Amino acid sequence: MNGSGSGIRTRRTAVTGIGVVAPNGLHADTYWKSVKEGASVLDRITREGCEHLPLRVAGEVRGFDPSALIEETFLVQTDLFTHFALAAADAALQDAGLTKAAAVADSPYSVGVVTAAGSGGGEFGQRELQKLWGQGSRFVGPYQSIAWFYAASTGQISIRSGFKGPCGVVASDEAGGLDAVAHAARVVERGTDVVVVGAAEAPLAPYSMVCQLGYPELSTDEDPATAYRPFTSAARGFVPAEGGAVLIVEEADRAHRRGAVVRATVAGHAATFTGASHWDQSREGLAHAIQGALDEAGCAPEEIDVVFADAMGVPEADRAEALALVDALGPHGTRVPVTAPKTGIGRSYCGAPLLDIAAAVLAMEHGQIPPTPNVFDICHRIDLVTATARPAELRTALVLSRGLMGSNAALVLRRGPGSTA
Repeated sequence: MNGSGSGIRTRRTAVTGIGVVAPNGLHADTYWKSVKEGASVLDRITREGCEHLPLRVAGEVRGFDPSALIEETFLVQTDLFTHFALAAADAALQDAGLTKAAAVADSPYSVGVVTAAGSGGGEFGQRELQKLWGQGSRFVGPYQSIAWFYAASTGQISIRSGFKGPCGVVASDEAGGLDAVAHAARVVERGTDVVVVGAAEAPLAPYSMVCQLGYPELSTDEDPATAYRPFTSAARGFVPAEGGAVLIVEEADRAHRRGAVVRATVAGHAATFTGASHWDQSREGLAHAIQGALDEAGCAPEEIDVVFADAMGVPEADRAEALALVDALGPHGTRVPVTAPKTGIGRSYCGAPLLDIAAAVLAMEHGQIPPTPNVFDICHRIDLVTATARPAELRTALVLSRGLMGSNAALVLRRGPGSTA
């Protein structure tokens, strides 16, 4: 990703920390173990108030106790999606070897925060609206004005940790997860030392689920084993999920000076827009995004060692993605290994591409391409990895994402010199 002006990269953006809160793991190591093994944790939704809804299968984050991780002051002000983000941010900082005090040692203005969100705090908002209509306006808490807001996670991470550098929130559809990382990388290129960047979603409250029922792409299959099967003849939509991931990205030379492990570098990104549910048009839009990301990374198509697919699970969308890979990568598009670990945990909207980035970094480190759970009979000309992980020398990964409203994004990652693979 080029710095402004000369077009010559002067500050490289390194990934030094990963924090995960996902249906298949509350830490990066447990997440990777599950992803590598191709485990599927999709199951029937157990949330109270959701029993009568036609959406029956999702990826729930189980065993997450926010009160054990987050101070009461912040808990009462925030929704579950922010609880996930706060916990993942703490884990990412620890993984990067950065205490909050150390992160701001030079200046609190040297650390920024960027998150992406697709819906905000639906559970908190529903609870306060029920108070409004059931008890009256005096019973609505003052934090209703901020807890539902899609920017809440950025604000609370910043406030809680004392990070006063450039902060922002990206609201550009599900692909905003990749756009947020690109935005953070550009913040680093412009001079900020460290950026906490990520996305986490909590879309399984009754109000949030009712809102999602308007998406024709949503799978209402009641069998967890068949509800989400992209790239197959049985594709019938996607399954939603909770959770997400947070990364620590920082200027690479600074990371080396402080002895941090550079796990990957953010090499290139591009985004396009082709309109809601226009999946036939997403072929061209996604191909343009891939080509733009490759151009920015200075990367030839043959250098891509693995693709982490968007994998919408809608036949037209899956076909468009498979064709976009060939459009952008040429013959390599049918040969490059493709994977979609999200079929085992569901799509957590803006959090989904962040979890894919986490999986891509870990895959490059371990030299293993994780499989695509629950998917076997491939009906597209792609080399989809299924059943078991595939050993491979991985230097460069391409991560793809599309949103239901029409955003397309592609991100190129390079393996860091700290990898042992």
